[in-house]
Amino acid sequence: MTPLFCTLDSERIADLIRSAERFVCYAGPGIQIAPAQAMCEVASRLGVEMVTVALDFDERVMRMGYGDMDAVEVLRSASVMVHHASGLRAALVLVDDEGYLFTPTALFLEPEPGHGQAANAMRLSAEQRREALARLSPAAKAIAVAQARTATEREHIASLPVEIGTKPIGDEQFERVDGSLKEAPPVQFDLARQVRVFSAYLQYVELKLTGAAIQRHRLAIPPSILTLGGGKDIEGRLRTTFDLIEKGDKLSSKKLEDDLNGIRKNFTPSLGKDHGRVVLKSAKPHLEERLDAFKAKLETHQQGVAAELQTHLNESRQQIIDYYLQRVIDNPPDVLLGQLLNPPTKEDAQLWLNAELDRVFPRAEDLIHRMQLEVRYKDVTFETLNRPDFLESVRVVFPRVDWDKAYAEFRAAGEAE
Repeated sequence: MTPLFCTLDSERIADLIRSAERFVCYAGPGIQIAPAQAMCEVASRLGVEMVTVALDFDERVMRMGYGDMDAVEVLRSASVMVHHASGLRAALVLVDDEGYLFTPTALFLEPEPGHGQAANAMRLSAEQRREALARLSPAAKAIAVAQARTATEREHIASLPVEIGTKPIGDEQFERVDGSLKEAPPVQFDLARQVRVFSAYLQYVELKLTGAAIQRHRLAIPPSILTLGGGKDIEGRLRTTFDLIEKGDKLSSKKLEDDLNGIRKNFTPSLGKDHGRVVLKSAKPHLEERLDAFKAKLETHQQGVAAELQTHLNESRQQIIDYYLQRVIDNPPDVLLGQLLNPPTKEDAQLWLNAELDRVFPRAEDLIHRMQLEVRYKDVTFETLNRPDFLESVRVVFPRVDWDKAYAEFRAAGEAE
């Protein structure tokens, strides 16, 4: 008994088409190169009018891997009329007295099934074949009428409505789709499938705490002040730059940085300097929980800093002013002398020093607003996966995961018939 369900891939469809003695009808979202070439051979034997093709000719279809632009070009070059049927997703192939309804493969998602791997097609009965021909398109209906064996059958077929709207693919439409695909070419489908295997397991992640390390903030002393000279009484903080906050101050971000480093170590191990840090997708919810808790700590730190930072900044500014005040009075810089009618007073010196420091001293509000946790996720790429040390690095940092299984899936996803 002939099975009802079977497997159809591009090569088997091409073989079926080459067996045609009367007509070929093909409808689907797209068409691959092997069936298209087979149709051209049949068209040269039986005439182009005996080959009917209806596709959803859209760049999205090509990007999903339902069809191939080269296949459409081959058909058009052979004068086979290709019709556009918008939104078509089921597929149909009819050849003489044999026909199948089948699910086409989106190569972006998976390779075509090999023989016996997956039953993606259903054999149609004679009545179903006639109905499908009649309802597909005017061209297919004309073939069905011509193939009718009795007047009654011919009359019945003629009365059936065409259900799939189609129109010929013109040069303008072809060039528009072709131009879009050349401008932004589709990914190689086998590579995209391989990337998705490891994308289900891993994601690159970068955690960066910015603006919180106030203890490391330094400001450049304006040259106009530096030329006044100096001594050694605050030499530890004051050279050409000045530490805004003294080392070991309670406003330091060291505790926050230690907490974030702990999160990095526990959830985002490094694969090496050439790979970066990764997180297991299964562990990502836990990582997100820890980061939410860390953000709460950061907000608390900001609030604590806000209460005292401006006082610290004012004290630091005053230290510089006190350090240089007498020097300005004793040896006023030319830029100050050029603005005064008389030798500078203490008030003049203070005003000038404050004005110079205004240009370099930050406000506490600005420093606090810069404190933030930056979290960036990136998916793995094919180039990354193919680095010779990638899999071994993953094995080392995640020894409890069955990477042999993942690698087998990775190899299978890249196989092309």
